This record gives sequence, structure tokens and C-alpha cells, in this order.
Amino acid sequence: MSDTETQDAAASADPTRTSAAGSSDAGVVGAGVVGAGRAPALGVRGTLRWLWTQLTSMRTALVLLFALAVAAVPGSLVPQRDVSPIRVSDFIAQNPRIGPLYDTLGLFHVYTSAWFSAIYLLLFVSLVGCIIPRALVYAKALRSPPPRTPSNLSRLPAYATAELSADPADLDDRRVLRAAATELRRQRYRVVAHDGSVAAERGYLREAGNLVFHVSMVFLLLSVAVGGLYGFRGTSVVVVGQGFANNLTQYDDLSTGGWFSESQLRPFTIDVTDFRVAFETGPVQTGAARLFELDTMVTDRPGAPPYAATVEVNKPVRVDGTTVHLIGHGYAPVVKVTDGNGDVAYSGPVVFLPQDGNFTSLGVVKVPDGRPERLAFEGIFAPTAKIDDRGPRSIFPDALDPALYVNVWTGPPKTETGRPENVYSLDTTGLTQLKDAEGDPLRILLKPGTSFTLPDGKGTIEMTGVTRWVKLQMSDTPAIRAVLGAIVAAVIGLCLSLFVRPRRVWARVQTKADGSRLIEIGGLDRADARAGLDTDVADLATSVSTPDQHQRKQSR
Repeated sequence: MSDTETQDAAASADPTRTSAAGSSDAGVVGAGVVGAGRAPALGVRGTLRWLWTQLTSMRTALVLLFALAVAAVPGSLVPQRDVSPIRVSDFIAQNPRIGPLYDTLGLFHVYTSAWFSAIYLLLFVSLVGCIIPRALVYAKALRSPPPRTPSNLSRLPAYATAELSADPADLDDRRVLRAAATELRRQRYRVVAHDGSVAAERGYLREAGNLVFHVSMVFLLLSVAVGGLYGFRGTSVVVVGQGFANNLTQYDDLSTGGWFSESQLRPFTIDVTDFRVAFETGPVQTGAARLFELDTMVTDRPGAPPYAATVEVNKPVRVDGTTVHLIGHGYAPVVKVTDGNGDVAYSGPVVFLPQDGNFTSLGVVKVPDGRPERLAFEGIFAPTAKIDDRGPRSIFPDALDPALYVNVWTGPPKTETGRPENVYSLDTTGLTQLKDAEGDPLRILLKPGTSFTLPDGKGTIEMTGVTRWVKLQMSDTPAIRAVLGAIVAAVIGLCLSLFVRPRRVWARVQTKADGSRLIEIGGLDRADARAGLDTDVADLATSVSTPDQHQRKQSR
């Protein structure tokens, strides 16, 4: 029946339908057929069911997965506040128009923003809603036998026949069907014998692979969420010869999940005993790093004996569940400052931050306790120093000829406010820069073991030596093994769904009017590709129609 005939039949069976094409007053309806052309209202329950159906469809899940990938792009392009709050502040200061807009949209904390979380949760719900009905259908399919043999096998995509022996005693119908069933079982089909035919099916692992993939995605989302909520990552700069204790006050910066608590920080300590560094000195790749080895003594819990551990780049150590990485290093000149009263106001290493590959470093020496005036020094440290038209700088990353260049600021003692300050920058509010006789800023060059007396009896500064510092990253991501396991399971499930071919095969013995007999084999490939199905069906027909060939296969 054509589409036109179908529509005409439906129209004749329903007297309330009116053809708009056959009436010039299509908009006028009688009182008895008000709203006859309108779809019935879904209602609240129907609307919710429709929304649920749309949300749990495979198309929606794929769209949400793509949306999640796109939503994660700003997190790699825009600085994130939990990773680098200073870069975020600089970005807002440099972009006064779009910076506040980005902040309002949550682009500086993408992975904890409301819109990213909404996509994440919708994807999770979509996957769960997709998995449950499919799992029920699959469980029912596992219990169901292969479908009965169709009445006309020749209509199947793959079809083959083979003549049988005219003598029923030579190869009767039952023996032929048993041979077909045996061969299909050998090919890992599930076989059911019917009267006069055999039905077989295989490829159940394809849908199992789909389910494994989707379940793995759910566990992956859950594991990532657990890691994001309970995980933490922080860094601390530690001078060689000093140590780190795993508590909040020891971190220079710390980013944590929303449900993180301080009790998750394990009470371990790490003492940095030595740091070995080597750089290439030959003509090829001069200055390239060749060795970074950090020797430590680790105490993984209070009262436990310390043990030695070596940390290298990309070779972290784990301490009571916390991973410790070596992510940076630099120099810390050891400085001694005597104030105007002749007292030692500061003595110790000062961390200088490298600015280039040769470790030209900037730093600040703050002496707030100096009396009668407080002192401060801004400086450049060069491990292998050189002064040219570019100013003081380092020409090699190793400490071959270290030098410290500083200028001096003084001012009255500052009232303590308790506000935190950046230890790597100097706020010159209330300070005056010392100048030389020509009126230029006073510049001081210090080498290890040398000192300089400040003018007007303001004190002295001495560089007693040079040491190194390392930057350690401590992190813990709960459920990280679950993430890896989910990824492996997802790959296995995807391979099963791609390479397993679900097929159905039927075999029947047919007797013609002239008394001749033939074996009919029909096959249906339930996957998109039918590669090899025609050949397999033809080989099966030939195999079971030839007794000698079938016996040889059985003997294998």
C-alpha cells in the first residue's frame, strides 16, 4: 500500500479528520470536533517522561560529552585561580574590561564553575539513564534462545545452498543438521535445534562491550569527581639543609577540593640534605641540564625512624599516600645584615627566583627588625656573573662565579599589621632609597665572603655564601587508581563493541519435488559491516553437504 493510500484509508476510518487541502474554511471547525487537528497535551507526567527520554538518549550523551570537552578548553587557555592566583590577578589588571567579565563567568575556576558542573552532572545522569534499560534488555537477550528459522531463508542478506546425496541413508536430514550444529558450535555460536532446522547466534559480547564502556565512563566520572572534591596539590620552597612538615602553614600555595579537610594531610616530614646538579659544559648544548638528584630524609609519621629517599624529576616519592615531586630549583645567597645599632638584624639564606635559563635571579632581603631604621634590599643574583650593556646577568646556570647586586631602602620601623606580604617583592611605601655621592641609587656588588658598609652608619650587609633551594610539590588525588582502571575497562569495552560481530545463522534441509535434497544456509550480520558473512555461509553449506570434509573437521 502506498503512502497516499495509507493516508486515505486512515482518513476514511476517522470521521473527525478534515482535509485542509479540500476545504477553503480549514480554520472553522464544528463544536463537536474542537481541537481535532491538535496533538493531545502531554501533561506534567508526559512532559517529564519526554524530557527523561531525551536526556537518556545516546545522541544527548554524545552531545554532552562533546560539550564537556569544549567547556574544558578555557581551563587550559585562561589562567586558573586554584593553580596560579598571581597570574589571574595580573590578567585582570592587564585586561580591565574582559578580566571582570571572565571572573563573573567563572573562567578563572572553570572546573568548579556552576555551568561546568551542570554539564558534568547531566552527562552522568544521561549515562546512568542509558545504561539501566540497555542492561535489562541485554540480560533478557542472554536468556532468550536464538530466534526460530525464517520461512524464506533466501531473503536474508547471505544465502547459500548445497546439493545433498540422493541416498538418505548416506546423509540423512538429522545427520546434516547435527553436522551443521556441530560446526556452528565450533565457531562459538549458541545453537538451538528445531524441527527440521537449526538456529544459531553469536556476538553477545558486542553489547557487553557497549555496556562495559558506558559503565566505565560512569565510574570515570565518579572517580574524577572524588579526586576533585577530596584531592589537594600544594608547593613549598625548601632551602637545602632545611626541611618541610606537612601542615597548612608550610605550604607556599595550596589548592584543594571542595570537601577537603586539614585532617587529610598526613603528618610526615622531609629534610632536604643535598641537591646535586650538573650542567653541560661542552660546546654542544652548553648549559643543558644533565643531573638533578635530591637527597632527603623522610619521617612518614611521628616517632618513626627516618629513612633516605632520592627524588628526581619525573621520579617522585610517595610518603603515606602523598606524592612528592621535584618541580623546580634555584639559588639562595646567604646574607648577614647588621643594623645601625650594631646588632645582627638578619642572617640566613634568601630565596631568589630565576628569570632565565642561566638562572639570573631576582629577590628581596627584608630586614623589618633593623634599628634605629628598618632596611630592605632589592637585588639580582647571578651564579656565573657578567656585567655588560644589558646590565648584571648570568651567562651559565651553574655557580661558577656567583655575585649579588643590590640596592638599599631604609625607613622608620613599621607597625605590624598581621597582613601577609609577598616575600619575593618589596613594597617601598614609607621607604627611601639610599643614593651615592652623585645622587644615583646606591648599587652594591657582593661576592661570597665580602661585605659592604652602608653610608651614614646605617649598618652593613655581607654575603657569607651561596646555597640552593628546591621546589617540592605535594599532591594526593584519591581514586586515581579507579580512574586508571576505568580507562582500561573503557578501552576493553570499546574494542569489544568494535571488533565483535553479532551474527545469526539458520540451516534447513529442503526436499524438492523431484526428490532431490539440498541444505539451505541463511545468515544475518547484525553489525553494520557484512565482511566475510557470504563466504562463511557458503563454506558452512559446503562443509555439511560433504560427509568426508565434515568428518575431517570433526577429527580436528
